[in-house]
Amino acid sequence: MATFWRAFPCNKAELDLGLTLACGQSFRWAMVPGAISGVLAGRVWRLSQTDTHIRYQVIGRVGDKPTPSRPGRKNQKRKSNTPLEPNNETVQKKIKSEKNVDTKKQTEMMTQAITSNTEGTKISKVNTEDTEEVTLKADPGLMEDDICVSILRDYFQLDVKLTDLYEQWCKDDPHFKQVSPNFTGIRMLRQDPVENLFSFICSSNNHISRISGMVERLCEAYSTQQYELYGVTYYAFPTVSALAGKGVEERLRKLGFGYRARYISETAQYIMKQGGESWLYNLRTLPYEEAKAELMKLSGVGAKVADCVCLMSLDKTGAIPVDTHVWQIVNRDYKHKLGTTKTLTDKTYKEIGDFFRQIWGPYAGWAHSVLFAADLRKFQERKTSPEKKVVTKKSVKKNKKSR
Repeated sequence: MATFWRAFPCNKAELDLGLTLACGQSFRWAMVPGAISGVLAGRVWRLSQTDTHIRYQVIGRVGDKPTPSRPGRKNQKRKSNTPLEPNNETVQKKIKSEKNVDTKKQTEMMTQAITSNTEGTKISKVNTEDTEEVTLKADPGLMEDDICVSILRDYFQLDVKLTDLYEQWCKDDPHFKQVSPNFTGIRMLRQDPVENLFSFICSSNNHISRISGMVERLCEAYSTQQYELYGVTYYAFPTVSALAGKGVEERLRKLGFGYRARYISETAQYIMKQGGESWLYNLRTLPYEEAKAELMKLSGVGAKVADCVCLMSLDKTGAIPVDTHVWQIVNRDYKHKLGTTKTLTDKTYKEIGDFFRQIWGPYAGWAHSVLFAADLRKFQERKTSPEKKVVTKKSVKKNKKSR
C-alpha cells in the first residue's frame, strides 16, 4: 500500500502541533510512529511538521469499507489516550513506515517533497526489501487535496496571525512575556461543536488522559461510522440523536462514566428537542453572552464548560474558561493586580474573565490557553530549558554589523 504525504507552508511559531493538540482542547489525537493521528471531518489523519511546513496524510475515511488486518498482527483498538510528547520532538522525527524505512533515505524524501516545484507534481519514492512503498508529495494538484488543506486551515484557524497576537500580549502583560518564549505556537482549535460539547461534559472532575479514555469509549459505543486499518479502528464522533436514544445513561454508567452518563443523555435529548445539531451550530451566530447562557441550560454544563465550548468551537475568542487550575494561576501570578481570592465563586469567575479580557483584548481566550498549557505538569520541563530568544528586527541588524 502506498502512503502519501503532502505538505503546505506553516511556520512552527504559528502552530506547534505537539503543544496545541496536547494541551487539553481536544481528546482524540494520539501518537503513532513519527506522527500524530486522529479523526477530523470524516477523515483519518496523520500529521507531522518541520519548522516551516505542516505535513499531512489522509489514510482513510470513517464509514469506508474496513481494510483487512495485516497477517500476523493482533487486532487492537486505537488508544486515543496515548499521551502526546510534550516537547513535540516526535513530530520532528523522520516519518517511517510501519517496517522502518532507512532514516537517511526518509530525510531525503521529505526534503524533496517539501521543496519540490509547486507548478508540477514531484513525487519521491523509496523501495527496500523490508518496507512498504512510501510516497511524499508537496503539491496538492487535486481537488481533494485542496479540500484537505482547507479543512486543516479552518481547524487550526490559520487565518489568524498568531505571532502578531503574541507580540501584542507580550507588550500588554509582563507575565505573559516571561512565560511565552518556551510556549510559542499554541493556538485555539475550531472544533465541531457536538464533539467539543460532549467531550467537555466528560471533563468534569477529570484529567486529560481519563477524559480521552471516556471519549474513546463513547465513540466505540455509539459511533455508526468507523474505519479500520491494520487492526486499528478509528471512529467518527457519535451523533446527537445516537446519544439521545433509550438506555444511553444506563449503558454509559456501566462503561464507567458515573454521574456524567446522565448529563450526556439529558443534554442530547434537550438538543434534539431544540431541533437537533443545527441548534448547537447556530449558537455561533449569537453574541458571546447569549451563546453561553443557552449552553448553560444543558445538563452538566456550568460556566466553565460553557466557556470551553464558546472558545473552542463557537468562535467566541474572548471566552475565558476558569477552573481551579486557572484560579491558582491568578492567585499566584496576578495577585498584585487582581488580589488573592479564597474561593472561586460566580462573582470571582466573572471578575477573572473580565480582568484578562481587559489585558489581552478580543483574543483573550487564546492568550489564556497559552498560560494554561504552560502550567500543565507534563510541560514543566520546557520551563527549565534555556529561554528562547525573541528575534526582532533590531537583533537581526545588530548581528549583521558584528559579522
